[in-house]
Amino acid sequence: MTGIDWDLVLGSLGPLLSGAIRGTIPLALVSFAAGMVLAVAVALMRLYGNRAVAAVAGLYVSVIRGTPLLVQLFVVFYGLPSLGLTIDPWPSAIIAFSLNVGGYAAEVVRAAILSVPKGQWEAAYMIGMSRPTSLRRVILPQASRVAVPPLSNTFISLVKDTSLASLILVTELFREAQQIAAFSQEFMVLYVEAALVYWVICLALAGGQGSLEKRLDRYVAH
Repeated sequence: MTGIDWDLVLGSLGPLLSGAIRGTIPLALVSFAAGMVLAVAVALMRLYGNRAVAAVAGLYVSVIRGTPLLVQLFVVFYGLPSLGLTIDPWPSAIIAFSLNVGGYAAEVVRAAILSVPKGQWEAAYMIGMSRPTSLRRVILPQASRVAVPPLSNTFISLVKDTSLASLILVTELFREAQQIAAFSQEFMVLYVEAALVYWVICLALAGGQGSLEKRLDRYVAH
């Protein structure tokens, strides 16, 4: 058994971190932000829209949750060109990841809103707030505390799922590992190293989750 090529490990760390900083993290952040906007809209449609609107929102959630992310990514990048719509790799990845996050996070947001006691609505109405104002200033801040843990897990999963973007030639952390491994033929070393980088990123995100939960505690009605 040959030993680990530490020169390769150290030499490849820079490109892997660069792939994470320039590809993985921005892709996850942009996709998550867009997905959360979509998730809130879909959740509100399901909760307060008329029957047709709620049905459309429910169908979207069902399709997203019932199909693999890889298939969704391929539909956007490889499928849409057959309809005359060709999208570059980066926008394709963002669209697919955002739609996926929106489908999963919509149910988290909906459940979080429903978890707020009805008395909070009544209290807001009593001081003259309209329904939209009550939702924005009273309900959503409290719901956000409930939603933080599952949404944080969704974001951490998204960071790992960005590795799928390498299949449509998006240069990110795992794509860098693939390229170096193909050149050096040290597949195990490079893939384990990439896994460790993902792990460190996710550990940092998990630590940030705890801090955010503490800051949002003040919005919880006791």
